[in-house]
Amino acid sequence: MDVMWSLVLLTFALSQDAATPSTLSELLSRAAEEAEILRQNAPKSLTQETLELRTLLPPTRFRPRVGKAALEPAKPRLVVREIVSEYSVGTLKDSESNNLVEFRQVTSVDGRKVQSEEKARHALSLGIKSPDDRLRKRMLEDFARHGLVDLATDYGIILLAFSKRLQENLDTELAGESQVGADSVWVIAWKQRDAGSGVLEFRGNLASRHTMRGLLLARKSDGLPVRIQAVTEHDKIRDEATIDYVQSSHGFLTPVSVVFRHIVDTQLITENHYRYEPFKMFAADAEIKFTELPDPPPPPPAKK
Repeated sequence: MDVMWSLVLLTFALSQDAATPSTLSELLSRAAEEAEILRQNAPKSLTQETLELRTLLPPTRFRPRVGKAALEPAKPRLVVREIVSEYSVGTLKDSESNNLVEFRQVTSVDGRKVQSEEKARHALSLGIKSPDDRLRKRMLEDFARHGLVDLATDYGIILLAFSKRLQENLDTELAGESQVGADSVWVIAWKQRDAGSGVLEFRGNLASRHTMRGLLLARKSDGLPVRIQAVTEHDKIRDEATIDYVQSSHGFLTPVSVVFRHIVDTQLITENHYRYEPFKMFAADAEIKFTELPDPPPPPPAKK
């Protein structure tokens, strides 16, 4: 069974009242509100991202074999890596669109230290001030040097695709009900009309954007988006992503995990699992000095 879609079991037996356009409008309005809060706060925060990558690579060219083994075709190699990075979100300097993008700096590979967290954070601050996409490309090439392949970016902030402005590029419909953990959720099917605001993908020397479609799962109790699923298909390639969100202690939604699957000709080639530590807020300077927000004071005792 397809792992991604097994995460959601749709129930199409909706009551007539729950399927009215006003209900869909309210859910999309809540998603737009949360997207705006994320847009305002994400550039002021940073976290640690842990990526577990499993990918099939072609067999090595030289592999001496004798006997029956020499007659068998060489099998692809399964490569498993763990990459830890400092992760942040920002805008590119002088960007006309002022869109937010993801920035990463690798700090360790399979437990081996690559650079200190402080150096990685400083590099991120320089990246956020870059005048164009070249530094983003170099950051992904840095990933590639550590053996990472089939890279796609910006999935962690896919909630921004549901901002009030970008919802104009979406076809949406209320598709059913489901369950995420202990939460009952509404399921909204969505599809982008054009690739301009689609997922940005780097492959080799090429950069491209592709339209996405998928599901938005919003908690029934308050309409809070808790999961987004996205699919892109092109040239016999299918990319799937499931992004789970949690409300941070600072009052805005942040990604807690991303599962990305790259499929070619129906064969699963790569599966990436991203995990995110709780997001921290920092001062807006080149050194990215943390200013941890203290816990709110306890409420005063009730008067008798």
